[in-house]
Amino acid sequence: MTATQAQIDTIDVRIMPDPEEGPVTPDGPLRSIQEAELSMPRDTLEELWNPATLERLARAYWRYLNKISFGLLKIGYGATGRYVVFGWRRLVLLSFRLPEYDVGPGFGRVTWPIERGVLVAERGRGYLRIDVRRLEPDPGRDEERVRIRAMVSNFYPLLRGSGWFARIGSFFYSQTQLRIHVLVTRGFLRSLESGDLPPLRPEREAEYEAADEPAEARGRN
Repeated sequence: MTATQAQIDTIDVRIMPDPEEGPVTPDGPLRSIQEAELSMPRDTLEELWNPATLERLARAYWRYLNKISFGLLKIGYGATGRYVVFGWRRLVLLSFRLPEYDVGPGFGRVTWPIERGVLVAERGRGYLRIDVRRLEPDPGRDEERVRIRAMVSNFYPLLRGSGWFARIGSFFYSQTQLRIHVLVTRGFLRSLESGDLPPLRPEREAEYEAADEPAEARGRN
């Protein structure tokens, strides 16, 4: 079951200040975090709060990249992960290993370990993560709140460079690649107000439906 469009139209998104700000260091791993707080009726959240929605949220991120780049950024899928290419297949900006899903009481997150790409200085280090957590409702309001955090962590950008150039490269990276990343991520979080999440692939939808069936019903199939 999915929330109706009338319910989805009541989702409100508030972009939060970045919890970590400061100059880009000339060495060591980097981290960038963007957050949004979503408010919605309790019934809407109850219908959306399931593992399938987390996977649809993850798919929405990649769809958003393709959309805002007018198709210049393409997302490819393979047996061992996915990759982001610019214009044509040979120029792989970033490649990721298969996503790792983790769900529990009041939270869900999906993590894509970074593998390689022309934007990466050190292969096999860093990750992209989307983390969703339920918050305490505001007193006196019949709404539920959810915090969505998008984070890139332990990232070593090639653009920053190394050695004596790193002091110049770190400034250049902060004003170009990092600035674009922040704008894109905030745009993605803001787009969630529409409630338009892409559907699952048919085989994945079938897996979730099978998991939701009572054990006795699965035994009869």
